[in-house]
Amino acid sequence: MKIAIINYGAGNIQSILFAIERLGYTAVLTNNPDEILQADKVIFPGVGEASYAMQKLKESGLDNLIPTLKQPVLGICLGMQLMCQHSEEGNTDGLGIFDANVIRFSTQVKVPQMGWNQIYNLKSPLFEGINDNEYMYLVHSYYVPNCSEAIANTNYDVEYASALQKNNFYGTQFHPEKSGDVGEQILANFLKL
Repeated sequence: MKIAIINYGAGNIQSILFAIERLGYTAVLTNNPDEILQADKVIFPGVGEASYAMQKLKESGLDNLIPTLKQPVLGICLGMQLMCQHSEEGNTDGLGIFDANVIRFSTQVKVPQMGWNQIYNLKSPLFEGINDNEYMYLVHSYYVPNCSEAIANTNYDVEYASALQKNNFYGTQFHPEKSGDVGEQILANFLKL
């Protein structure tokens, strides 16, 4: 199986690469459109600020490529947020894959949400064998409000979408690669899709 991890200068790619290797697979870190198109599975990570990350995608032309992909694609953290229509962070237009916008947490809670929180309302093969209320690792100041494409929820100030799915595109606000055995099971499930 060919697994491509998109390397566009805004991702926490090493920990994802190591998690894939622990599952017994190898992955290639790439921003090469041909390698991404030929991959069986694509992982779209992201750490950092939305407008900067979007600029990096535009510089490489990946902003046009990613929405056209036909194989299973997993956006993680900022990667998931960039797959949405728009983010309040840097007033940034996203890739428009998910019909959702990304907004900032209120000042009523500590921002960023950092640490472990539960996921529930699990609705996808991505969560096969995973129980409601498992703890996942999150670090984020912006979130996707609950929406029709939500396949998992988390509560922090409000109930929000902590995972999304539309067709072959999946996204997790949490970091499966940093969430222990349960997170690695989610990654393994993705690789079986």
